[in-house]
Amino acid sequence: MPEFPLNLVAAADAAGQRLDHFLVARLPDTSRARVQHLIAEGKVLVNDSSAKPSLKLRGGESITILGAVQPPPLRAIAEEISLDIVYEDDDLAVVNKAAGMMVHAGAGATEDRRNRGTLVNALLHRFGQLSGVGGELRPGIVHRLDKATSGLIVVAKNDAAHRRLASQFAGRQVRKTYLALVHGAVKHEYGTISSAISRDRVRRTRMTTRGSAGRDAVTHYKVVERIDSAYGKFTLLELRIDTGRTHQIRVHLASLGHPVVGDALYGAPREVRGKNQPTISLPRNFLHAAALQFHHPRSDELLVFSRPLPPGLSEFLARIREA
Repeated sequence: MPEFPLNLVAAADAAGQRLDHFLVARLPDTSRARVQHLIAEGKVLVNDSSAKPSLKLRGGESITILGAVQPPPLRAIAEEISLDIVYEDDDLAVVNKAAGMMVHAGAGATEDRRNRGTLVNALLHRFGQLSGVGGELRPGIVHRLDKATSGLIVVAKNDAAHRRLASQFAGRQVRKTYLALVHGAVKHEYGTISSAISRDRVRRTRMTTRGSAGRDAVTHYKVVERIDSAYGKFTLLELRIDTGRTHQIRVHLASLGHPVVGDALYGAPREVRGKNQPTISLPRNFLHAAALQFHHPRSDELLVFSRPLPPGLSEFLARIREA
């Protein structure tokens, strides 16, 4: 944590940069949203005057950060939403999450429509009490799935279960298996991708394997099926991850030149065109957390769960197989 006030000087090569972009690049582990909160709270002065996030720097400005951002208190809200509960007991629940549902609201959320429709909202309504280890915005959440990814996720109902489950994840003792359909013919029948992952410095919603000082990430894959259809070549993969980095499978597969079908953020086409076939599209990523294996936090019993591809994915797969 830096000491405040923090004084910076915009070098000549900063000319033309927005103020918020300049600060994000120079404040480690600080998001653009948080920087914009700082500016909105009047805690950023440029030449001793308040400024807007969009201010274009000329180079040579004196920039003073007066203090840390003070976000409003956040807590998740219970909301009646249907859930596919695979298993539950007094300590935990395993849920088959639908694609399109966020696991929890973002750090910038407040008690309004942005904090609605998440898995946490649904869990609070269903169970009432969840573990508090993750904070009031993420009660019960031990690990996450991307919004556009479906499949199995375990949540903790109490703090003891949360800590023991988190320890298994940290120790890479949890076995997570995914199914993904990717564009192109993957060269090898099986392999391991171990490229470190970091946030893209230009497109902040993306992760990348090309950045420096990334976090280690390990993804194992094997080919389940190769498809050569009128829509082109595709490969159905089974994947197991040893780590749980943001967008890990998606960015690792894209780094091989085989983006997940439907994943436009990492280079997949928004529509799939075929020879003498109608154009088709997938409104989500073809990525499904199909199996989850871990030890029960209280009894140490080995628990194994699996769920098949949801109808939207199985129907898309059938369509390209038949083309």
